[in-house]
Amino acid sequence: VTGVQTCALPISSNLILVNVVFFILVWVLLAIGILPESFFSSNIVISLENIKQLRLWTFFASMFMHAGLFHLFANMLSLFFIGSLVERILGAKRYVYFYLISGLFAGVLYIFFELLFPSGLGAVGASGALFGLVGLLVLLTPDLSVYIMFIPIPVKMKYAGPGILVVLWLISITGGIPIGNTAHLGGLMVGLIYGLYLRNRFPNKIKNLGRHFS
Repeated sequence: VTGVQTCALPISSNLILVNVVFFILVWVLLAIGILPESFFSSNIVISLENIKQLRLWTFFASMFMHAGLFHLFANMLSLFFIGSLVERILGAKRYVYFYLISGLFAGVLYIFFELLFPSGLGAVGASGALFGLVGLLVLLTPDLSVYIMFIPIPVKMKYAGPGILVVLWLISITGGIPIGNTAHLGGLMVGLIYGLYLRNRFPNKIKNLGRHFS
């Protein structure tokens, strides 16, 4: 843990830029026919079928692509605020590694549940990695007040993190909307595990951090 820094925060901005550029590039190339219609489902979406075909790059590619504009906007808005804070806490290098590991493990857990309960669907988006950031903040800054989209009152992070996961799961079940909830769970687990490690490794720094954001 490096402590809160006041320098520029290029990593989160660069991650947002990569996601936006990749989204525009892929959808434009699909629209004008340069890429085949099957490209998205076969080379980007993480699915049981793709893993069986050893398209292992989808674990990585799926982290930087989104299914639509609102999906992209919601995730990038979250990344701008949450990611910037986590980057300030961890420092750029640790932040990048943590973000990628969270996203990759989210994909692995998604495939694990697909093996147990196959749905024939796939997952795509930065949400798994984002839930890793959320899980970390749940333990490092539990009393930090945050605003959740469409909710006009602030909610403490220790309630907001698991609460978002539960709400998305309920929306998925009741509305029949295909949301990668198991991927979200995977990212959250990585964040909680890393948060526990940091709390044990740097107890005084974490206490000061919690007080600063309470």
